[in-house]
Amino acid sequence: MIDSLNALRDAALAAVDGVSDLAGLSEVQVKFLGRKGELTQIMRGMGSVAPEDRPKVGQVVNEVRSAIETRIGEREEEMSNEAKRLKFAAEAVDVTRAGRAPIKGTLHPLTQVVREISDIFANLGFEIAEGREVEQEYYNFEALNIPEEHPARDMQDTFYVAPGTVLRTHTSPVQVRVMEAIQPPVRIIAPGKVYRCDSDVTHSPMFHQVEGLLIDEGITFADLKGVLEAFIHEYYGPDIGVRFRPSFFPFTEPSAEVDISCVFCKGSGCRICSRTGWLEILGSGSVDPAVFGFVGYDPEKVQGFAFGIGVERIAMLKYGIDDIRLFFDNDVRFLSHFR
Repeated sequence: MIDSLNALRDAALAAVDGVSDLAGLSEVQVKFLGRKGELTQIMRGMGSVAPEDRPKVGQVVNEVRSAIETRIGEREEEMSNEAKRLKFAAEAVDVTRAGRAPIKGTLHPLTQVVREISDIFANLGFEIAEGREVEQEYYNFEALNIPEEHPARDMQDTFYVAPGTVLRTHTSPVQVRVMEAIQPPVRIIAPGKVYRCDSDVTHSPMFHQVEGLLIDEGITFADLKGVLEAFIHEYYGPDIGVRFRPSFFPFTEPSAEVDISCVFCKGSGCRICSRTGWLEILGSGSVDPAVFGFVGYDPEKVQGFAFGIGVERIAMLKYGIDDIRLFFDNDVRFLSHFR
């Protein structure tokens, strides 16, 4: 029996050395040391061993078991160390290689356009004024000559926060609050977010405006045309065509829509400009004297003009974008074009 035990030990150690993974090592352990393993089968023959020889045979059994278990433990540690080495080699960082520069962020294209517009008007002498986005109905409508039943309110369907309180539909309330606070002359632009219940490829429930206001003595419609033409030629280039079309706004009289020659077809007519050769970019007009009544200005002494620019409209024309929703999808692939 002792010879059988020694032979089993040698076979088990050879088998342990011959496996290459933990699964194979587990199979060897079960084969030789399991409940139905070869060592168990040999030990079942202990009944035929002479009583005086049993202690010696039992000692050999323990030595064989210990030798196999020790070698299995050593082999398992070797495999574990090798696996760690391979993993480290795969994940190791070569500190001598050139590093990768971090990706730099950039301003959102709408922010860039707002700053470009603001810079142009700042050079024309306008100051920047900001105001609240949650506004009272009075400042958003009534003080701008839009009473409660006025049909113009239907064009500015908005979000009500509470009775008498809305998300502003334009930045014009900033103009009213500035006029309440100071006496003429007033020369401001009011950039910011505005809100209306619109959502399609050319409208968003939240969008941006830059509105302008100039109040002083002797201001005429000619001054308005001069300022807007200076802005347009600075932004789009000196060769761009400009035209004014009669329109209606409750807070200006007379009022005008301002068009530029199509930046895509250069005025020859294309699908973008509906074959007209012109693109509308903003609304404007002389401030209605009725508005001065809400802020305590004397319309016999001062006059003025106002205009409103849709920032998304300007940006879409500048960059050839046909879907306003791209500005708000937060798609890095789109935004990366404006570095």
